[in-house]
Amino acid sequence: MLHLTQINKVFNEGTLDEKNALDNVNLTLKKGDFVTIIGSNGAGKSTLMNMISGVITPDTGNVEIDGKNVTYMSEHKRARFIGRVFQDPMAGTAPSMTIEENLAMAYSRNKTRSLRRGVTKQRREYFKEVLSSLHLGLESRLTAKVGLLSGGERQALSLLMATFTEPSILLLDEHTAALDPSRAELITNITKQIVADTGLTTLMVTHNMQQALDLGNRLIMMDKGQIILEVEEEDKKSLTIETLLKEFQRIRGQQMANDRALLS
Repeated sequence: MLHLTQINKVFNEGTLDEKNALDNVNLTLKKGDFVTIIGSNGAGKSTLMNMISGVITPDTGNVEIDGKNVTYMSEHKRARFIGRVFQDPMAGTAPSMTIEENLAMAYSRNKTRSLRRGVTKQRREYFKEVLSSLHLGLESRLTAKVGLLSGGERQALSLLMATFTEPSILLLDEHTAALDPSRAELITNITKQIVADTGLTTLMVTHNMQQALDLGNRLIMMDKGQIILEVEEEDKKSLTIETLLKEFQRIRGQQMANDRALLS
């Protein structure tokens, strides 16, 4: 479903600020895989997400989604293959629009545009049905402005909207990092439920090692633009934070730079 081949990306090449953001990255996700990615700041996690979604293009290498080479396809055209939820709860929704208007916009994202109303009676019933699965009471607040929702409610809505079009890949870019612990736990549980129910192929970046261990069937560790460790499903079941930190030290010969943030 996702295939990255020998991806390289250098920023500010030839200057004092030159940074090798992605260094010969190879990654394959099969249909239904849920892969978590961990790594310290500057490891290349967000650059990898931006590469997959088309925000940036590689200097060398190829990006394939569902068998299609999308390496040089624009972000706009690539959006029909990808659902993405960002760290900032404000990023995935339109605050001045109502809940049902946001849902209608997401629902129509990969459909032929027409002059018909975005929110029909049939769609409204469907929106109520899917919102009820979140157990947040949003199904009774369809006409409420999204800007009035809490961060957790907005992130739950963003997550639902990202899956509406049944994308080939769901990208979760530290989507619980800006939330307080109780809301982060809520969104983590909703994520687990939605991915399990839809079977979406999912790639999730997180700074939280325990979250990376609790979610998904595979785990990847990045450092300095490289994938330095890949853990498959069976081995992941027995992983602990302690063994992950030891693996990093074994591979790199030093302790991970910001363990405190990763352990939070």
